[in-house]
Amino acid sequence: MQPVLLWLRRDLRLADNPALTRALDTGQPVIPVYLHAPEEEAPWFPGAASRWWLHHSLNALSCALTAAGSRLILRQGGSLECLLQLLDETGAGQVIWNRTYEPALIQRDRRIKAALKDRGVRVESCNSALLFEPWTVSNKSGEPYRVFTPFWKACCAKGLPDDVATLPESITAPAHWPVSDDLKQWALLPRISWDQGLAQRWQPGEAGAHHALERFLAHGVLTYKTGRDLPGQPGTSRLSPHLHFGEIGPRQLIRACQRLQQQGIGTEGSTSVAAFIREIGWREFAFHLLFHFPQTPEHPLDQRFEHFPWRKPEDYADDLAAWQHGLTGIPLVDAGMRELWHTGWMHNRVRMITASLLVKNLGIPWQEGARWFWDTLVDADLASNTLGWQWTAGCGADAAPYFRVFNPVLQGERFDGQGAYIRHWVPELEHLPDRYLHAPWTAPASLIPPAYPRPRVDLGASRKTALAAWEQLKEHSRLSPGGSVP
Repeated sequence: MQPVLLWLRRDLRLADNPALTRALDTGQPVIPVYLHAPEEEAPWFPGAASRWWLHHSLNALSCALTAAGSRLILRQGGSLECLLQLLDETGAGQVIWNRTYEPALIQRDRRIKAALKDRGVRVESCNSALLFEPWTVSNKSGEPYRVFTPFWKACCAKGLPDDVATLPESITAPAHWPVSDDLKQWALLPRISWDQGLAQRWQPGEAGAHHALERFLAHGVLTYKTGRDLPGQPGTSRLSPHLHFGEIGPRQLIRACQRLQQQGIGTEGSTSVAAFIREIGWREFAFHLLFHFPQTPEHPLDQRFEHFPWRKPEDYADDLAAWQHGLTGIPLVDAGMRELWHTGWMHNRVRMITASLLVKNLGIPWQEGARWFWDTLVDADLASNTLGWQWTAGCGADAAPYFRVFNPVLQGERFDGQGAYIRHWVPELEHLPDRYLHAPWTAPASLIPPAYPRPRVDLGASRKTALAAWEQLKEHSRLSPGGSVP
């Protein structure tokens, strides 16, 4: 029998994997393959944290496939070349994969699909990553949505899909297996051991994803609506890296949430579960925007911001480095940036606050922050990363108004009132009294820890500068031909 090549990408799971299900339905032997071609994702090559996760996720997937009577074939090189070579080696007559939505990968997949069809190879692609693919949701004019609320209402009106394929008991193996690379040869892990914090916090792989979901359902989801804003408490799901690598899918999350809602969990619980489902909707919206506006990872959706008076790289280099390493002298921001460096993750509210300081107080282009997050986040996702940074900068769809500037002192007092988060990640301030913790520069000189830096920026004065820059941009848009300000 002719085997089928199952090309795995960001769908590193066996349960609810539509491409795997389709391959099994053919009744043919299945050869699961993963092709490592990071250059095909240019200019958004996988960052160091993503490579670390990928190594461990592939290792976990390999073990799961072996337990199912199969194995994972690894190849490195151009995807089309590797597929053609595998087709020749195995005699396979069909290739099946799940779709990806990053602009560079969409173009690559189109070229590969056309080339394979020209050779007479059957090709099929499926949806494993989204509830609704970007081209299936549009407004009454047939245009893509730019605002989240009507987008999500349209999705909900369609009915949120919760059909989930179960874990296959076994996978039919071919008579002969092609040669596989050794995962260690890909050198995905860091040469200098900086990943201890990641290893302590995360369990990459499908099993790790389900353990994270079970913990969240048991201890976090029923208070998610309020708990998600408190960085010092485990109030969020931490499922984002598992979703990014496809170790769990959104339909599985919807199914789990709907089952919970059917158990009579009370008003607060129901409200919190609904809030979590809405966050899944924001992920959908991010992919919707990236698909329809593929220029946005580099360029603002609001084209007026192409003329924004950002500081020059030679002027902000020191401030950018201080921000990257959690040395701004603003405790909540520094805590977030250090959490990111040590764990590959940052609490969502703190992401907004750290981004706001970079863009609006330090006057540094949002693209600089997006690139740093891309390299350091284990959940680095081009769609969500782009949406988040453009939202904070005020230049994207459904963006926060530019004049909204997060005050990290007030945010810290409101959401980390006892200072648990700051004291954990900024131990220099561990013994500072609560009244000074969020603004240590206001403390008597004798109480200020000498090891902790003074603020890189005056929050009040820089806010005024940001607002003045916004007024300057509006005036430029008003005077430019065709320019307008809503």
